[in-house]
Amino acid sequence: MSDPGTSVTEGDLHAFVDGQLDPDRFRMVEQHLRDNPDDAAMVAAYAAQRKDLRAALADLDREPVPARLNPYAIQHAIASRRPMWRVAAAVLLAFGLGGGGGWALHDRMAPPLATTITLLTEEAFANHAVFTADRRRPTELGAEQREDLAKWVSNRINHPVAPPDLSVAGYTYLGGRLAATPHGPAGMFMYQNEQGVRLTIFVRPVETVASLPQEMVAAGALKGCAWAENGMGYTVVAPLPAADVRRVADGVRKGLAGAT
Repeated sequence: MSDPGTSVTEGDLHAFVDGQLDPDRFRMVEQHLRDNPDDAAMVAAYAAQRKDLRAALADLDREPVPARLNPYAIQHAIASRRPMWRVAAAVLLAFGLGGGGGWALHDRMAPPLATTITLLTEEAFANHAVFTADRRRPTELGAEQREDLAKWVSNRINHPVAPPDLSVAGYTYLGGRLAATPHGPAGMFMYQNEQGVRLTIFVRPVETVASLPQEMVAAGALKGCAWAENGMGYTVVAPLPAADVRRVADGVRKGLAGAT
C-alpha cells in the first residue's frame, strides 16, 4: 500500500477508480501511481473488477423482483423482531439463490463470451495507461532481463510465453512486468518506436473460452486488438490508428506462437 509519508490514502485510490477526485487531487494520485508500481497494479485491478461487477449486474434492474424480496415481506420480518442478521441473510440468499426469475448471482459472475474481450481490454488499457506514462521506470524488468521475465510470467500464469520480436514493425523491446488483475496474474510486455510511441502486449489466462477471433477496441486515443487462443487472452494496446494496431497484432500472434 501507500508509504506512511505520502498524502495519498487508500480512499484516494478508490476515488481515483470511481472518477470522484477533483483535478488537483487526481493529478496527485496519478503521480503517486507512477512512483508506486504496486499501488498502480492494485488500482488497475480495482478498475477491472469494478467494470466486471457492473457488467455482471447490468441487467438486474430490468428483471422481475422475486417474491422473497417483496418489501412488505421484509418489513414484516423486521416487525416480527427476527434478528437483523437473519433478515440480512435472507436477502442475500434471495439474491444468490433466486430461481427462474434470473436472480442467481453466481451464474452472472461467470462472464459470457461476449464480455471476455471487454474484460481483457479493460485490464490491458488500465495497465497500459498507468505504466507507459512512467518515463523513469515503466517496466519491472528491462530488455536485458528478457529471459528472466519470460520465465517469471510463464510460471505465474502457468503457460509458456515470451516477449515477441517486433523490430520488423519498428518497435524496440523495453521490458515488462507481472501485472495484477481480478482474475489472477498477467504479463505485460512494453515496446517503443523511434517516435517514442509506446505499445504494450497484455496476456493472461481466460477460463470462459478457449479461443476468440481478433476484435478491435478503443478508449479515447488508445486502440487495442484483443483475442484468445488455447485458453490464453492477448491484447495489443497503443495510441495508434486502428489499422496500425491490427497490423502489429498480426505480427504479435505469429511471434507469440513462435516463442512458445
